[in-house]
Amino acid sequence: MCPVCGLRRQCKHTCALSGILDYFCAVLVIQNTRDFRIEVPTIVTIGTFDGVHLGHQKILHRIAEIKAQTGLKTLVLTFDPHPRKVLFPEQKDLKLLTGIEERLELLEKNGIDICVVYPFDTEFSQTDSSYYIEQILLKQLHVNYLAIGHDHRFGKNRSGNLDTLLDYSRRFGFSLEEISAKDIDQIAVSSSKIRKALEDGQLELANSFLGHPYFITALVVKGKQLGRQLGYPTANLYLENKEKIIPAKGVYLVEVEMEGTHYHGMMSIGVNPTTDNDQITKLEVNIFDFDSDIYNRHITVRFIKRLRDEENFKDLEALKAQLRIDQETCLNLIAEYK
Repeated sequence: MCPVCGLRRQCKHTCALSGILDYFCAVLVIQNTRDFRIEVPTIVTIGTFDGVHLGHQKILHRIAEIKAQTGLKTLVLTFDPHPRKVLFPEQKDLKLLTGIEERLELLEKNGIDICVVYPFDTEFSQTDSSYYIEQILLKQLHVNYLAIGHDHRFGKNRSGNLDTLLDYSRRFGFSLEEISAKDIDQIAVSSSKIRKALEDGQLELANSFLGHPYFITALVVKGKQLGRQLGYPTANLYLENKEKIIPAKGVYLVEVEMEGTHYHGMMSIGVNPTTDNDQITKLEVNIFDFDSDIYNRHITVRFIKRLRDEENFKDLEALKAQLRIDQETCLNLIAEYK
């Protein structure tokens, strides 16, 4: 707990009042500001960390090892919005594995002490590499040990590189470590590979790359309540983050989390061709052993296994028969996992 505000996470008053951050919660999050300074030496790593996948976890594990050896605080410098949205605004189709709050949650689960979410805009993209090192890494982040991924580039026109950092590390006395390409390539994972696997319906491959189930957080809204008539009531979900990747159309075994309580269920993603003609993709989840009003509440859905493609059935009876098979398949899988 923060000794000033009592919050577990974001202590925004420190940025607004003093700009001096010299104490730490379970994880200290600094975002929506460039006016701050860390007052204790840190182990820093830098990146977008979309999905916080196994490749990212390799780097996070390494800085945890350094922390165990040195006692320094670990710090992740990440960016919002995603740099590609600023650098390539014409690319309107960029989809992400995690929104910023989801990214922060995953970084916290990986034991990071401080997360700095630096505002990324056109002005920042033109920052000179020397200013970036001297003013941000050294002055603001108080870097004592810097761990970077292979071929890390930074600054205007990506002019800064490992040689630039080596020169500054000698001049200013901070340690520098590059996580080798071999270490990362052994995992053979990237955010783009995971995005493609999800879009192609290869959920288990995506989850194996992530090191955790892919998940979405969405608002429960009213639907046509056809599922209730069929005997399989569903929570209709509205995904507020339009940049978030929706997995391929089909039926999935999922885990649903709501206010800290976990349930299993089966989820349908698709246009419901048997009953609808609007070609709008719907997200619907039938939560097992659950019968409560949860309209206007947020739930988190974790995708465990993809069962089948979306199908167009000849009538509602055929659809109900398939739903019975889907539910039985899910229950058998849950029993196996237990």
